[in-house]
Amino acid sequence: MKLGVCYYPEHWLEDLWAEDARRMAEIGISHVRIGEFAWSRIEPEPGHYAWEWLDRAVETLAAAGLKIVMGTPTATPPKWLVDRMPDMIALDQQGRARRFGSRRHYCFSHEGYARECERIVAVMAARYGQHPAVAAWQTDNEYGCHDTAWSWSEAACDGFRRWLAAKYGDVAALNAAWGNVFWSMEYRSFDEIDLPNLTVTVPNPAHDLDFRRFSSDQVAAFNRRQVAILRRLSPGRDVVHNFMGFFTQFDHHAVGADLDVASWDSYPLGFLEQFWFSPEEKQAYARQGHPDIAAFHHDLYRGCQRDGRWWVMEQQPGPVNWARYNPAPLPGMVRLWTLEAMAHGAELVSYFRWRQAPFAQEQMHAGLLRPDSTEAEGAGEARAAARDIAALAPVGKVRSPVALVFDYASDWVTGIMPQGQGFSALRIAFEYYSALRQLGLDIDIVSSAADLGGYALVVIPCQPIMDEAFVQRLAASGAVVVIGAGSGGKTADFSIPAQLAPGPLQQILPLRVTRVETLRGAPCEWIETVETALPEAAPGHFIHGRLHYLARYPAEATRAAMLRQAAEAAGLAVMPLPEGLRVRRAGSLVFVFNYAAHPQGLPEGLIGAPLIGEATLPPAGVVVGVQVVSEM
Repeated sequence: MKLGVCYYPEHWLEDLWAEDARRMAEIGISHVRIGEFAWSRIEPEPGHYAWEWLDRAVETLAAAGLKIVMGTPTATPPKWLVDRMPDMIALDQQGRARRFGSRRHYCFSHEGYARECERIVAVMAARYGQHPAVAAWQTDNEYGCHDTAWSWSEAACDGFRRWLAAKYGDVAALNAAWGNVFWSMEYRSFDEIDLPNLTVTVPNPAHDLDFRRFSSDQVAAFNRRQVAILRRLSPGRDVVHNFMGFFTQFDHHAVGADLDVASWDSYPLGFLEQFWFSPEEKQAYARQGHPDIAAFHHDLYRGCQRDGRWWVMEQQPGPVNWARYNPAPLPGMVRLWTLEAMAHGAELVSYFRWRQAPFAQEQMHAGLLRPDSTEAEGAGEARAAARDIAALAPVGKVRSPVALVFDYASDWVTGIMPQGQGFSALRIAFEYYSALRQLGLDIDIVSSAADLGGYALVVIPCQPIMDEAFVQRLAASGAVVVIGAGSGGKTADFSIPAQLAPGPLQQILPLRVTRVETLRGAPCEWIETVETALPEAAPGHFIHGRLHYLARYPAEATRAAMLRQAAEAAGLAVMPLPEGLRVRRAGSLVFVFNYAAHPQGLPEGLIGAPLIGEATLPPAGVVVGVQVVSEM
């Protein structure tokens, strides 16, 4: 695994560049991302390109032996372009313009802006695409960040109507699929259809779901146009995009299908603070991050690229600036996060950023260096991680015995119609993943389109829409299968299946859900009334051969017991772990990570003599050793 860093030469005096490059290499960094926010410096006036500074930056980095990940600058269109094309900006759900003055101020559906992106990408790729130091390209930056995957603009409305016409062909078919007879919502033509916002009460859920599908397709199409240019003008270089944490506004598998590498931006402390975690978890892991946040996304994005290739493009090195509260990582956590990515098969971990900016929106976001160029705490940990990586054998690609199925559309469905506060397919997937990790298991996260052959255990936490082909693949997989509440409860058109939930699963599972209720809680308690001849192994837990169904949520204790029972039935060795301790196997190596704020011992019989670390792990401690193979 290699180490990288995000660098902004346009932010600094040119006199610093060569020394910066030398210091990067001394720490153990080999890759540097540049350029992704530099459009106004590359093209300060329409058609006038100022390449000289970027040419010198590329040569300076190359002279230090560093490889470059060149970013296309389309996440930050310059002011002159916005002024020339004012309708290129997105509108929010209330119809307000998302104006110039920060970033991501564009609509994915605006054809004029898309052509301008093709132009700037083409001229950049023509200039740098064959440079020997340019090893990869990053398209844009964090698609959808700041809720920008969904636009409510005129361009989006026009595009949505065309998308609907292509999907349904006839508006009568759309009316039937959406159930528009309800509340007299029927249309006479596709041109009558607006975006599903600013309605008196909630819009038709089928309308909303199709809008989310359309918006996702627009993101993938936008990305695909850049990828095509980069492949033509810069062959042999990896094309990458950096996804985000707990973000589901578009289907990352669809974007990942066009990439050589899926990457993501890892900010464990910020994500802990910003999402659904309990006050107790936020307190216990304030400086470490929840033990499964980083790992969940590592496995999620590894599954979004056809060959399982993935990077961390931005790794948190210190306090961030954008969460409600922004603590510093516990000493050792930056090293731990780096080695944990290695354990999950990452090819690169890149820190954000090299030097903390003393100006603008992110001036409180830490870097490896402080604004005065002295080393911040993260620099020493990156150096230590580089030494650890050099001491270990390469991990290569990883394959796990457990598949957890998650589709982005599942979270769209539960977002549109949760039925109870906090019922989210994404959250449920994370909670099942965490429960599996607490049993010491390794997990692949895959889409419902993935090949399930070879997995011992397949876990489907919440899959509201299931088609018959997926059910047949489940039946043919030979795996033990665990299915969570809410699965199979909707058709592709967002209706209740004619045979009731769990829809086509009833072909292999003899039960049906006759009622769903949700009770007050955080999250809500989801309870299904089930009609079946199967006995209950525990409240809401039904078993039919190798199939397990849990008709309740959250039901933590029942879920944990069910997963252990299913894993053991699948022939997997479970190893319940103490709070805060996590294990990941990678080839012959076993990595052990201590997220707890107190020392913990190694599980007995797991590894031989440690290659890295000691038998007692301090807080933020890491142990790596060769897996002990038990004799039969």
